[in-house]
Amino acid sequence: MWYQKPVINEELLQGLPNLKIVASSGVGIDHLDLNLLSSYGVKVSNTPFVVSTDTADLGMALMLASSRRLVEGCQIAVSPDTQYFPADWLGTEVSGATLGIVGMGTIGYKVAERAKAFEMKILYHNRNQRNKEEESAVGAVYCKKIDDLLQQSDFVLLSVNLTPQTHKLIGKRELELMKPTATLINISRGLVIDQEALVEALQNKVIKAAALDVTYPEPLPRDHPLLKLKNVIITPHIGSATKKTRRLMMENMMESIKMGLTGLPIPNEVL
Repeated sequence: MWYQKPVINEELLQGLPNLKIVASSGVGIDHLDLNLLSSYGVKVSNTPFVVSTDTADLGMALMLASSRRLVEGCQIAVSPDTQYFPADWLGTEVSGATLGIVGMGTIGYKVAERAKAFEMKILYHNRNQRNKEEESAVGAVYCKKIDDLLQQSDFVLLSVNLTPQTHKLIGKRELELMKPTATLINISRGLVIDQEALVEALQNKVIKAAALDVTYPEPLPRDHPLLKLKNVIITPHIGSATKKTRRLMMENMMESIKMGLTGLPIPNEVL
């Protein structure tokens, strides 16, 4: 499966009685009905680790681009109407700011490693607290309650799997807990955010900005209000989109398929 296609449903499974394995690219498996697949005896694999470095890089890139208003700045610099650069055109500091990471898995932790180099104060909220050595290595402080993280962070970065528990994890209440100067960054799945609530929050200056690699649907309808806001950066779900990583993803998938067809243990099997 690439870009969640083809759709795996009961009709397809009934038509493929000899199917043994579904190899899905990327980390997320929210597009798969694991119970249905299991009932047909079909195994599932993904490529969770190979994408983590590039996705963490993109998270930092979105934070920097949003804070320094790079898209707006580029438009000013190349516009045929620009005669001078405004002296009062200012961005927001990243170095020394507080970053709140929601979801401190492999990707979230790699973001923390990068943020440490920017001398950021790092908070994180996760189902499970990381051990003291891992926290100390990046200077991260655990927030048992997400509310505490939201209230203190200058940047909130979402790096969680989409599950029933994280569906619209960030809604109107959570956005109102954030600082009016804060930026929301999403490198997980679009449905982790209540998009209508986000539009309202951005329009009413409840938060300052958003930087999104994921939305719902993808792409957004061309008349969607998020596409018209200057305080939003949207990229086309490119967290893993480098030549090296995409090749490694395909190699991982092929290895899983080969193992699945020969009855050997499947690398990155989703249980």
